[in-house]
Amino acid sequence: MAATVETPLLDGTVDGFVDFKGRPAVRSKSGSWRSAYFIIGVEVAERFAYYGISSNLIMYLTGPLGQSTATAAENVNAWSGTASLLPLFGAFVADAFLGRYRTIIIASSLYILALGLLTVSAFLPYTVCENTADATSCSPAQYQIILFFFSLYLVAFAQGGHKPCVQAFGADQFDSENPEECKAKSSFFNWWYLGLCGGPLMALAVLNYIQDNLSWALGFGIPCIVMGLALLIFAAGTVTYRFGEKVNEKSPFLRIGQVFVRAFQNRKTRSSSISLEEEASGTLPHQGSQQFRFLNKALLSPDGKEEGKVCSINEVEEAKAVLRLVPIWVSCLAFAVVFAQFSTLFTKQGVTMDRSIGSNFEIPAATLQSFISIAVVIFIPIYDRIVVPIFRSFTRKPSGLTMLQRIGTGIFISIISMSVSALVEIKRLQTAEKYGLVDDPNATIPMKVWWLLPQYLLTGIADVFTMVGLQEFFYDQVPTELRSIGLALYLSIFGVGSFISSFLISVVEKTTGGDGKDGWISDNLNRGHLDYFYWLLAGISALAFVIYLYFAKHYIYNRANTL
Repeated sequence: MAATVETPLLDGTVDGFVDFKGRPAVRSKSGSWRSAYFIIGVEVAERFAYYGISSNLIMYLTGPLGQSTATAAENVNAWSGTASLLPLFGAFVADAFLGRYRTIIIASSLYILALGLLTVSAFLPYTVCENTADATSCSPAQYQIILFFFSLYLVAFAQGGHKPCVQAFGADQFDSENPEECKAKSSFFNWWYLGLCGGPLMALAVLNYIQDNLSWALGFGIPCIVMGLALLIFAAGTVTYRFGEKVNEKSPFLRIGQVFVRAFQNRKTRSSSISLEEEASGTLPHQGSQQFRFLNKALLSPDGKEEGKVCSINEVEEAKAVLRLVPIWVSCLAFAVVFAQFSTLFTKQGVTMDRSIGSNFEIPAATLQSFISIAVVIFIPIYDRIVVPIFRSFTRKPSGLTMLQRIGTGIFISIISMSVSALVEIKRLQTAEKYGLVDDPNATIPMKVWWLLPQYLLTGIADVFTMVGLQEFFYDQVPTELRSIGLALYLSIFGVGSFISSFLISVVEKTTGGDGKDGWISDNLNRGHLDYFYWLLAGISALAFVIYLYFAKHYIYNRANTL
């Protein structure tokens, strides 16, 4: 093992990596931060484009498309959920067939096409108009609506290939076998998320105003141009990138899938006859082998003969490593449901409040989402330079907190965020009642929108802990060849969480409303009770947090040197 690590250091190359021409990668000329800067720049541009669409989407649906608040929130959650689940498909294509680099190039091209079509759909004039006694109202034709939603979901499909591959490709630029680069990789995830929030910050500061006050077509067209520049930036860094060599001809999906198939075929074989010999010989990699022992049955053929082994010990351990992620994945879903609210109900909350700055300017409600990014931008350097060293002095771990401790801290903060959101909403409803505005859904409540800042800032701080922790955790704890899939699994938490949020909104709307009665989530928020919904989410999150603590306590890291 020592020789394997030292050799690449002596000849200047990086073991297991090649350059864009297929030659052994030279450490002094490739990878590390010189490549990461290009890739982080691309992610900033992509997040600018994505949040330029998603952050204000509920206002487009309830405005030009004329949907109700609940329907629009469900549609936004359904689209966000799809966008967060599609990376599973994109990562599969990348890891099994195309590779991360080619997948990023193709996905970026599709992204540009999708944004272009979205711009066209918003540029077309409304063609269906109705004359009423009071005014003339116009709405999009059916073909315009179809083009809009086709373009919107094509954006989701494109980012499904882009999102997991870019981050995994960026982390691949750091050699885990080199002490300096290994430490830099841990910082990479922090600074990656800092850059990731820089894109939304610019989108929220500029695009939301353009969309609300100037033109939706221009607000969608600018992200299209930015994505074109992002593709050029990514291509410019090609000469510096490191590309991983294939170390196993058999597909990782085939290897892991075969373990589950063989274990099922051998399900009637007594486990003791399979595992004890391996444990006694000391060939099992680490104590994680004691978990999911039923998978050890994949080591033998049904007749139990030694020569009948069809899966290696390493293949079984890979399958166990993936299976160990499932409880953590499930217990983080409640955090994803909370995360879904800031781009939907938080925004609708803000629309009803006093958003004036001075006498002539009114900030778009969606722009408040920028304070999540601001909190991240401020807190990540504090976390990386101050919090980590403090915890490092106590825990003696290079990262200060373990990945699971970091994730759990963010989940706890998200519970506080939901509780604060409920308390602010109670205050907003009381103010509406005090000034007799309960029955006027279009009235501006005489309560400054800055009351919402605490819930946005807490959401940002929770993201620094949980989002970054999840990224590093799912990248690190999967087999090396499945790291795009690992990051796609992290994203799928938020995809499923968005669908759960949409389902909860639908259930709450049907059970608390109907028959002319205003439910918790009403078009007239002054007659609704968003505070009840927020308390419900806080309770669900608290229960999920307890479950998370149990699974985190019993989790066995896949690598002994995991930070």
